[in-house]
Amino acid sequence: MRKYSVLYRVQALALAAAALAAGCATAPGERSSSNVQPPAPVARPTPVAQPLQAEVEGLSYDERAAVAADEGSPMREDAPLRYVVKKGDTLWGISQKFLVEPWQWPEVWIVNDQVKNPHLIYPGDVLTLIWRDGRPRVAREPELASDRLSPRIRESDLGAAIPVIPLDAIRDFLRSPRLVTMEQLRQAPYILDFVDLHIVGASGNGAYVKKLKRSHGSSLEAVRLGQTYVDPDSKELLGYEAIPVAQVEVREFAEPGTVMLTKSYRETRAGDYLIKPLSETFDANFYPHVPKGPFTGRILSVFDGVSQIGQYQVVTLSKGARDGLEAGHVLDILQAGRSAKDPHGIKYIALPETYAGQVMVFKLEDRVSYALVMSAIRPVHALDKVVKPGSRVAIE
Repeated sequence: MRKYSVLYRVQALALAAAALAAGCATAPGERSSSNVQPPAPVARPTPVAQPLQAEVEGLSYDERAAVAADEGSPMREDAPLRYVVKKGDTLWGISQKFLVEPWQWPEVWIVNDQVKNPHLIYPGDVLTLIWRDGRPRVAREPELASDRLSPRIRESDLGAAIPVIPLDAIRDFLRSPRLVTMEQLRQAPYILDFVDLHIVGASGNGAYVKKLKRSHGSSLEAVRLGQTYVDPDSKELLGYEAIPVAQVEVREFAEPGTVMLTKSYRETRAGDYLIKPLSETFDANFYPHVPKGPFTGRILSVFDGVSQIGQYQVVTLSKGARDGLEAGHVLDILQAGRSAKDPHGIKYIALPETYAGQVMVFKLEDRVSYALVMSAIRPVHALDKVVKPGSRVAIE
């Protein structure tokens, strides 16, 4: 109701000012007299309610902030009225400037249905906070035809659009562990030995490979098996952690074949498997949003196996495409509840799970998905829950 009280207060002041002006319209020196008939009342048009957008346009910055601060509004109180997109911005970062919860971007962004990719935003775009149908919205100012590219040209220039999340963090994902299935391992070639009798291999070393076929391709990635991925809740075997150790180029397809280690991340050993590398590109045409229905998953692992997980680290989640996850889904992290000893008893009491941050899914596999930690206000660990925003314990 705060936004309406602001608007009604503005309207009431305007009506009061008009009434005062009418009451003081007597000419100087004139005195009222009982013999003088009052002028016939002038018919006034019935006031017509104006759209909320027109009413708000005359408000000050503080009054607009009061409207935006209304309970239930997604906007921040200090949201800018106008923002020029700069190179280096991300959609998530811009959303944080306007919104209390950045995943609410689809609720406020005015989509142009005439543009193929309406959620793409480019450096130089001017974003304006407006009011439409009684709600704050964010819109892109009309482009100037004289010095801006036409929408038709920009539709195809996807690389010029600002990314949703920091791309440098995603590039690190190319060297992060990933999931492989037992079926993939059965078919994968593996390192038999090294050409120069090395115990371990490094960049520039040759190696003999068993089960190498042309169908595997000439550029491969050497991986070492890590932990077994099991869904902590259902106990289902999801697959195995594959830790990248080197990039490999095939020199000869034979049995055994020969390969060259072209780039090393870790020492390479006999028995390491060779699989197709992850593509360096991924579909970035997504935007932050939340799952439609209830959702609960777990963090399975984090790159490099650190004990605590921080912002912009890539984590593996226990749910994937088959569970309804989509690229752009934002999830709250709930720190696993611990136990505390009752100071007046002998039992340990389980404490509730606590909100610890947020992740955004950016790449999907059938059984698992990969997400980037967008914020972390508390330590985050493997096995912490990820849930649909709004399911968290409100302790911040």
